[in-house]
Amino acid sequence: MRLFPRSLRWRLSAVIALVSAVLAVALSLLVRTEFSRVQLADARRVQDERIQLVVRDYGLTGRAALGSRLDATDVPRDLLVAVDGGRRATYLQRTQAGAWIWAAAETDGHVLSLRSPYTDRDDALRQLDNALILGSVGVFVLASVLGVLLGGRLSKRLRRAAVAARRVAEGDATLTVGSEIGDRPGDETTELAHAVDAMAAALRERIVAEQRVTADIAHELRTPVTGLVTAAELLPPSRPAELVRDRVGVLRSLVEDILEVARLDTATEQAELVAVPLGDFVSRRVPSAVVSEAETVRTDPRRLERVLVNLLENAERHGSPPVVVTVSGRTIVVRDHGPGFADDLLRDGPSRFRTADPNRSDGHGLGLTIAVAQARVLSAELTLANATDGGAEVTVALPSAP
Repeated sequence: MRLFPRSLRWRLSAVIALVSAVLAVALSLLVRTEFSRVQLADARRVQDERIQLVVRDYGLTGRAALGSRLDATDVPRDLLVAVDGGRRATYLQRTQAGAWIWAAAETDGHVLSLRSPYTDRDDALRQLDNALILGSVGVFVLASVLGVLLGGRLSKRLRRAAVAARRVAEGDATLTVGSEIGDRPGDETTELAHAVDAMAAALRERIVAEQRVTADIAHELRTPVTGLVTAAELLPPSRPAELVRDRVGVLRSLVEDILEVARLDTATEQAELVAVPLGDFVSRRVPSAVVSEAETVRTDPRRLERVLVNLLENAERHGSPPVVVTVSGRTIVVRDHGPGFADDLLRDGPSRFRTADPNRSDGHGLGLTIAVAQARVLSAELTLANATDGGAEVTVALPSAP
């Protein structure tokens, strides 16, 4: 169990409230201590002035005046010790019956003493304590509210920045983090947003440049590859000619796939939506498909066929038979009974030119990449998983309203 909240908003609020509480308590203790000291000093001064008057009057009249007593038996022992030798002293006495402020002086071998109640000053101190407690609670509550408001504003800006950054990462090129959270000069959140926008712009330019290079290379290769295909077809029948035609076909397929990936990378591809009975669509292409309560969806049949074909080819190349296709509702599931997907593929998703077995020469690792990209154009959700009883499983969930 965490004793401290994870959210920056509540952490900031807790820190502000804690600091405010510590300061309020420290200031209250300081005020109380100083008030108590001033009260006692004032009471001692008053009693000292009174005992001086008593001593002066006793020297003139021989009587104890102003309520004083001569050689009283209840004078505190510490006070008697303090006035021994002709001195004058004051003393604060606290008992269960109450508090008293004493003053005494020794003259002619006698001790003159007088006593005044100190309860009124204790009452004033208690009233001050109550006021300080209320004030401290008020400061704590006010600081907590202020911390929540300040932390909320900061947290709100940071969350908006995080949401905007995710949208930028998902490919929204029209959005900037700075425009989403607003420009506040001198604000650290604004500086962070500008830094993220600058980084996103630099990465976007780099990706666009790489995509352009890939597309240009594939386009330039298309013409000589077409010539190679034509030349291979003119070769006289022989085993070497068959090998040449096979490798030229693989090269042509690779160039076409690279061109398709380059087009999909531009994020300008648009699906041509028509009503498609999903069960019939899959059954015509995979007669062994298991269809259960399939729906009619609006999708692009050409792109959906490309997704299905790529998934089937991937299952046949890297899995083991039987390859089972299941259609239910708006969902297509393609499953093989091979070793399943690698952990890094499930974690990071398909990567270009990465195959399940790098030692195998059939396939160039673009099948799943194209399937994922085409599914994205269709607004479909393509999920990779490993079945519980073995084998790779790919689920294509088509949207109800693209």
